[in-house]
Amino acid sequence: MARLNPSHAAIVLFLVMALGVPFIPSNYIFDAILTPLLAISLAGLGLNLLAGYAGQVSLGSSAFMAVGAFTAYNFLLRVPGLPLLAALLLAGVVTAAFGVLFGLPSLRLKGFYLAISTLAAQFFVQWALTNFAWFSGGDTSGVITTPPLFIGPIAIDTPVKRYLLSLFVVAVLTLIATRLVAGRAGREFIAIRDNELAARVLGVKILRTKLFACAVSSFYIGVAGALWAFLYLQTVEPAGFDLDRSFEILFVIIIGGLASIRGAFLGAAFIVVLPLLLSRAGAAVFGATFDSGLVDIIEKIILGVLIIVFLRAEPAGLSALVARIKRGRGLALPTTKITGNFS
Repeated sequence: MARLNPSHAAIVLFLVMALGVPFIPSNYIFDAILTPLLAISLAGLGLNLLAGYAGQVSLGSSAFMAVGAFTAYNFLLRVPGLPLLAALLLAGVVTAAFGVLFGLPSLRLKGFYLAISTLAAQFFVQWALTNFAWFSGGDTSGVITTPPLFIGPIAIDTPVKRYLLSLFVVAVLTLIATRLVAGRAGREFIAIRDNELAARVLGVKILRTKLFACAVSSFYIGVAGALWAFLYLQTVEPAGFDLDRSFEILFVIIIGGLASIRGAFLGAAFIVVLPLLLSRAGAAVFGATFDSGLVDIIEKIILGVLIIVFLRAEPAGLSALVARIKRGRGLALPTTKITGNFS
């Protein structure tokens, strides 16, 4: 039987999610699981393009999500009649420019020093959004309710519609990312990640490629931030994009698998579903004594343990584990091979 290539596998999966999932008779599934899962998956995909493929570490993903969310809000607020999809596109473009600005240190810094430098974006964005009322349209409440959303004459006012819009945006950007990493740009990203000196000798333009990786990654994360604020939280607030969110997205690609498009979705599914499972299981076993604070502590402990396990036993994450199970090999000790397949 012929094997589906990554693009075709992604198309089949998204068609199933578009045609079958909306018939689930539960708004909770859409509001609490599927919509945030898609937004976090897109943010993880963006970070994976930068960290997994291009080898540039970033700890400021949440800041870029915030830039995307507030950019979309300001365009919708200040440009009457602007289509929602255009606002999402502009959110990505502005965030890409912001990413290039903060990506300049990557030209001189590597590893631990680069990771620390990206925290500057996180703290700067939090400070700016908190201290300058212009970004929030003069709203001083700190929590801004998103305006009514429309695609043409269709109001995006139900959980299913918000999910379908998220799915459409994520599907399009995922297919573009699949083509990107399979092409010349993807090969140049990997060449720089594996050996920057050798890449330079082979003719890869290091400056241009690194900045392009920063721009593309930031574009994806900015759009993810707009989806997170407008379609999941339905509010725009700096507190929704704190440092914990940056680490959450980093955990997504570590657990899901570096340099794997599929890994972004697997890692995001784990990150989104785990707290819900812990909450339900804890409530069933311990009753009212199992509060949300305890869930949060247990979640962090489990995530920490799993990250150590994956780094030791399966550096390529859930994506490699799933691939090995599909080949019938089951669990095995480490492979360091990293692929960019969706399937």
